[in-house]
Amino acid sequence: MLRYTFRKLLHTAFVALGVVTLAFAALRLSGDPAATMLPGDASVDQLEALRRELGLDRPIYVQYLQFLGGALRGDFGTSFRHQQPALGLVLERLPATMELAFAALLLATVVALPLGILAAIRHGRLIDALAMGFAVVGQSTPTFWMGIMLILVVSVELGVLPTSGRGGWEYLILPAVTLGTQFAALLARLTRTSMLEVLGQDFLRTARAKGLRERTVVFGHALKNAGVPVITLAGLQFGTLLGGAVVTETVFAWPGVGRLAVQSIFVRDYPVVQAAVFVLALSFVTINLLVDLAYGQLDPRIRHA
Repeated sequence: MLRYTFRKLLHTAFVALGVVTLAFAALRLSGDPAATMLPGDASVDQLEALRRELGLDRPIYVQYLQFLGGALRGDFGTSFRHQQPALGLVLERLPATMELAFAALLLATVVALPLGILAAIRHGRLIDALAMGFAVVGQSTPTFWMGIMLILVVSVELGVLPTSGRGGWEYLILPAVTLGTQFAALLARLTRTSMLEVLGQDFLRTARAKGLRERTVVFGHALKNAGVPVITLAGLQFGTLLGGAVVTETVFAWPGVGRLAVQSIFVRDYPVVQAAVFVLALSFVTINLLVDLAYGQLDPRIRHA
């Protein structure tokens, strides 16, 4: 188990390094931050002076080595725009992103699990068709379009919920629905498929032959065996929700890491974007690592594969 854990940790470190390296390279190709920070009539000398002040006049490999050295110490530099430590700005916004991701995950789970179970139990009937229709529509609907439609209908036309910002629970509903719909559709389909596979197993026929109630057979036996891939998907999807919150936070002006990253990309604030990418990537690979370790603990065959 120790060797298995070490391999997974090493793999996680390489993934995190690859992600931040790609972010570093992409940002350098996006344009010159000095040009966005100075007026349009700034002279060449002013641009060069600002580049020297920001450390952007050095060779690219020197900037990269300095970036890696600082990242290993948890120092991603100072924000060009806010003049504050970049990692501190990101960590200030992280609770808002985590709140939104948890709400979307909870909402999706509450909706998708019963829907998937009912669709499997009533396979081929109306509820099954409705559940699969929801799954197809939910997975194919773009997040930004859904967010805009919810704002127009629920907030503007009906005036029921706020259009944007972060406050009480009422501010969380529309962003959580927008972010969690695609995951709910995916989870409902997986739950239905897993339940259908288990419901046809011999041990369930034996349980019914013993005279057990159908509710006990479904929830006491079938759901436990069908729940392994569902739990795995939920764990992995949480990391995806953290990263996918970028669009939702932008649409609803939710003050999270995603919105901060988008705003920083527009002004080419390298340190903040790099810190945001690192935090989101680290969150995702950490969740993947925990799921892998849980699998290795539950099934020794995986550790030796």
